[in-house]
Formats: sequence, structure tokens, C-alpha cells
Amino acid sequence: MHPAYSVIFFTTSSGAGYGLLFWLSWAQIMGRVSHTQWPFIFALSAALALITAGLLSSTFHLGHPKRAWRAFSQWRSSWLSREGVAAVLTYVPAGLLWLSGITRIGTEWANHLAALSMVGAAVTVFTTGMIYASLRTIAAWNMRLVPMIYLALAASTGYALWALYLVAFGVLTAGDAGLGLILLGATAAMKWHYLRRIDGAAPLSSLARAFGWQGATITPLDPPHTRPNFVMREMGFQVGRKHAEKLRKIMFLCLFLLPIALIAATGAALLPAWLSIALAVLLIGIGVVVERWLFFAEAKHISQIFYP
Repeated sequence: MHPAYSVIFFTTSSGAGYGLLFWLSWAQIMGRVSHTQWPFIFALSAALALITAGLLSSTFHLGHPKRAWRAFSQWRSSWLSREGVAAVLTYVPAGLLWLSGITRIGTEWANHLAALSMVGAAVTVFTTGMIYASLRTIAAWNMRLVPMIYLALAASTGYALWALYLVAFGVLTAGDAGLGLILLGATAAMKWHYLRRIDGAAPLSSLARAFGWQGATITPLDPPHTRPNFVMREMGFQVGRKHAEKLRKIMFLCLFLLPIALIAATGAALLPAWLSIALAVLLIGIGVVVERWLFFAEAKHISQIFYP
């Protein structure tokens, strides 16, 4: 599939934003922070800004962005519509929590709003993953592991930003670092398992099966089209195996291995906490962009059996 930059930005930015919103809300419920403190308000503003920027960018690849509102009407059957509904609904408790922090009004409802924000963030990210997992025509996406990876990546990237918040105010603990290691390790294991599955998966179909001639060998005499078209452009993107393997190594190095080493160094007091966490956040940002690009570039649409 053709990796649309707007969708890559959407999934990385909104994923990190929802992840940060989740951990901020969790910290509010656990009593680690107060939603009336300015550092919390600033961090919540950053989370909402990441979410909003990502959601807005998701409309850029549409042929008619002004018609995007119509997607909300198909929530009974479309995961894309459900994502839109969930995203809008999540703004309500998150926005009220932000407003309550600034005005100091309704503070007794803060934990309830935080809990709703946590649920909304998780549901929205899950629906985003299900948009791709529900597509039976793309074998690399049509599996239950895809929305789980979306949730794990959002939790990991959001937690990295949450750790940066903690270290900025000198309240990062060894337990916080340990949880970060667990999240990154679990996400790395899921991604490794996912890549092994798509590498060993059998083709969804073949030319012989498409024409109803099971067991036959079909060799096209001419290409389906004499000039590039939408199917070839959007669904026929090719990434060389050599380049894919190199990018996979970069992804694992930046997204998992180096950040894990840096966080471990923080726990062992081998590096200043602010330096190691800041570097880890930077590397995770690079790694997740590469991961998202590969997620689209390595996915092969079944229509490509007609373009050998």
C-alpha cells in the first residue's frame, strides 16, 4: 500500500496524544498529580494538541475533506465512523478536565472525568487499529494482533512523553522507569511476532483462483492497464526486501533497543535522567514513524495478483 504521509502523521501524533492522555488521567486518579497544577494543565494541553493535529491531518488524504463529516453517520457498520465518534466523545471528558483545572470549578468530578478520558483514549486507538484489521483484502492487516499493536504503541509512546513530564519536574521513580521497560519490551515482542506472521503468511489468492481455474498456471500476456491508475498508485506500492530489512533494523533499534538501554541507564543512575529520557523520546519518535511507514509499505492488497 502507498504510505500516505498524512495517515502516518495521524497515527503517530494521535497515538502519542491518546497515550499521554491515558497516563495523565491515570496519574490523576492515582493521586500522583493534580489537574489544577499548571504542569498538568500544560501536559494535558500538549496531549490534546497532538490528538487534534493528528485527527486534522487524517482528512488531508481524502478526495473531498469537506465531506468528512458524513463518515460519522455510518457508525453501525464502519470502524472509520466509530473512530470518529469515539474521538469526538473523548474530547468531552478530556476538555472538561482541562477546563476544570484552569477554572478550579467542578474539581470533585476530576477523577470521574479522568476515568472517562482513559476509556475514551483506549477505545479510540482500538477503533483506529480495527479500521485496518477489518480489511480482509490485505492479509498483513487482517489479524487480531493489529489493534493490539496500535494500543501497545500508543501506550508506549504516550508513556515516554509521560516520563519526560516526570523527569522535568524531578518526580521520576525507579518504578516509573521499570514500567517503561515493560511496555517497550512487550510492544517489541508483539511487533516481532507480527513481522514473523506476515513474512510466513501464504498469499490470499492467485490468478488461477481469481478466474476459477484451480490448479492451473496462468501467465498474463499483457498488463491489466497500459498506464498508471489509482489501483496501481495506491495499492501497488513496492518496497525492496533489502530496504525493508534495513528499515526494520532501524525501527527496532530506535523504537525499542536504544530507548530500553537509555531507560535502564536511568534506573541504574548511569546517565542523568533528563538526558536519557529526552534521548529516548527522540529515538522513539523516529522509530514509530519508521514503523508506521513500514506498516503501510509492506502491506500488499489482493488486487496486486493482477499486476505480476
